[in-house]
Amino acid sequence: MAAYGTPLGIDFRFDVEKGKEVANKIINSLYSQYFEQAQHPSSSSTLLTAATAAGVDEAQATAFIDDESEGLQGVKMLIREQAGNGIDAVPYTRIEGKRRDLTLEGAKKIPEYVKALEQVTKDSG
Repeated sequence: MAAYGTPLGIDFRFDVEKGKEVANKIINSLYSQYFEQAQHPSSSSTLLTAATAAGVDEAQATAFIDDESEGLQGVKMLIREQAGNGIDAVPYTRIEGKRRDLTLEGAKKIPEYVKALEQVTKDSG
C-alpha cells in the first residue's frame, strides 16, 4: 500500500491502534450520514465528510476519493465471488452447524435470528 501512496505524496502509516480508531470514526460518520441525514454513502461529499471527521487530511482524502480506479479491481472481484456464491442481498448471515448450515438473506427480525440459532443448536446437540 505504501508503494502506491508514495508517488502520490501519501505517506501511509500503519499504526494499528490509530488505524482502528480512524476506521471506527469513518464508519460511524457514514452510518450517521446515511441513516440520520439521508446522505448517499458513496457520494464524494459523504465520503469526504466522514474522512475529515475522522482526522484524515482533506487533501489526501480528496485525492483518494477522486481516484475512481483505486481498489476498483479488488471490489469487482469480491462482488463476482459473492455473486458466484449466490449472494445477492445484504445482510447475508450464515450460521454453521454440525449437521447443516442455515442462511438468512436480507433484513430479518430478531425472532428469525433466534429461531435459526435455536435450530442450529438443536441440530448440533
